Amino acid sequence: MLVRHGQSTWNAQGRWQGQADPPLTDLGRKQARTASKRIGQIHVVVSSPQIRALETASILAEAAGIEPVVTHDGLVERGAGEWSGLTKEEIEEQFPGYLDQDRRPPSYEGDESLLERVTEAMLEIVENFEGSDVLVASHGGVIGTFASFIGADAVRIPNLAGWVISHDGAGFKAVEPLALLPDDLSTGGHHLRV
Repeated sequence: MLVRHGQSTWNAQGRWQGQADPPLTDLGRKQARTASKRIGQIHVVVSSPQIRALETASILAEAAGIEPVVTHDGLVERGAGEWSGLTKEEIEEQFPGYLDQDRRPPSYEGDESLLERVTEAMLEIVENFEGSDVLVASHGGVIGTFASFIGADAVRIPNLAGWVISHDGAGFKAVEPLALLPDDLSTGGHHLRV
């Protein structure tokens, strides 16, 4: 299971996070606790080392009786470059038209770089935990880009949602979208581009 972290303080403020490290909000912690009741059987929890993902993973792992959470640097969020910490309004002021034209600033991490490191991380997870049901806590940009790369439809990824994927020895396959929260707790969507 590839699962997006709970609501962070910057999600709540509508700020682009990238590789910045804001913590979860109280709602984000509540989302993780609620989701922990819906994850089913897992054997291993792997997480991005960024605090919003790691705290989410720790809550899910504790509820499943799994210790410790394994971290992998390859699962960190896409670098947002100059947009890190900015709201959509601030981006529009400083980079007029970029969002509407699907353009990004110079130091924004492109899909090729992101996919290279995330695919490597996912292959290491498969190799290290072969035969195990693994929950991977990561970020909207990571999950969306990787899921699209392996054939998933573009979908909105709210907090504590993502994809169930499989690996059959030949490659990864997107099995089904995953939503671990009831609608009243679901916040902070991430719209994917294919």
